[in-house]
Amino acid sequence: MIHAWLPAVLVAVLFGLGLYGVLARRNAVLVLIGVELMIAAAGLLLVTSGAVHPDPRRAGLTLTLFLITIAAAEIAVALGVVIAVFRARGDVDMSLATGETRVVDATDPNIPVMSQRDGA
Repeated sequence: MIHAWLPAVLVAVLFGLGLYGVLARRNAVLVLIGVELMIAAAGLLLVTSGAVHPDPRRAGLTLTLFLITIAAAEIAVALGVVIAVFRARGDVDMSLATGETRVVDATDPNIPVMSQRDGA
């Protein structure tokens, strides 16, 4: 049996790294990675609490399963939004998020554009 404080320290470190990633980064993909780290820390805390304090209904493990499902749906939707923003604006810098879209030059070779045969 492990001590309860060991996973709690790991949870705190993971959550702190995720929070730093959300607050300090401007790239939307890195912000999403920070959010996923914080969700993983919450899941680890739920599993740890279920292992340290046994529950016949396995509430910690059940909630962790729901958390993983919600995190997968969240990252799928968020990455779809990030890709749409990248196609509309040409970058995913969060500091430029003003709600306005700017016109991107379609002849710029640095901006990838999907053709109809690529699945768009």
